[in-house]
Amino acid sequence: MTPTVVLHGFTGDAGAMKRITARLTGPIDAVDLAGHGPGPHPNDAAAYSIDAMAEAVLGRHAQPVHLVGYSMGGRVALTAACRYPRQVRSLSLIGASAGLIDTEARAARAASDDALAAQILSDLEGFVDQWMANPLFATQARLGDGFLAAARAQRLGNDPVALARSLRANSTGRMRPLHRDLGACTMPVALIAGADDIKFVAIASDLADAMPAASVHVIDGAGHAAHLEQPDAVVDVILATQGRA
Repeated sequence: MTPTVVLHGFTGDAGAMKRITARLTGPIDAVDLAGHGPGPHPNDAAAYSIDAMAEAVLGRHAQPVHLVGYSMGGRVALTAACRYPRQVRSLSLIGASAGLIDTEARAARAASDDALAAQILSDLEGFVDQWMANPLFATQARLGDGFLAAARAQRLGNDPVALARSLRANSTGRMRPLHRDLGACTMPVALIAGADDIKFVAIASDLADAMPAASVHVIDGAGHAAHLEQPDAVVDVILATQGRA
């Protein structure tokens, strides 16, 4: 049976994806990406790049896999599918992009992420509170104070040195943009975005135009982390996409 590999977003870990891993079927491999979770964490800075993580994820399995990725994990999953399409049977992306093409935008994003990395090293708690206050995640308030407290504790459990190293290396401003490679993703692809996440709804539409077998799925009552706010709807899309493989 084909394994499903599930990849979390920045500051998350494998456990942060349990709302969908608990609902998926078959073998599930929820991965702690480099710099996240309990470790041990790589000493080599190159291991934290999007390309290196994509290779490491696929290297965990001798057979082709279904990939599911959220945000940063979605960029890892998309990179894996574009670079090694024969190793990916289906691809489900939640709030993910193909990177940035514009040189100025890339430089600005890299500089912004470097500043955040410095904050992680100097004040992890302050960074986490600032990160969770980002308007991108505002709709998660629907999940209640208990959920938010648990999510905050999980983020604070990350090693600040490893997390900062991750942010610098896998910044959207530093990853190799994938726009010219999207045509290689011939497997069934689901591009999932919460209806309240207007930016990533537009990104999903643009990606679908460049991918041979992609479909856009806008999830009502959800923001950027649609898998947290509407897990049943997201899993229905993932399973349908895997069924087309």
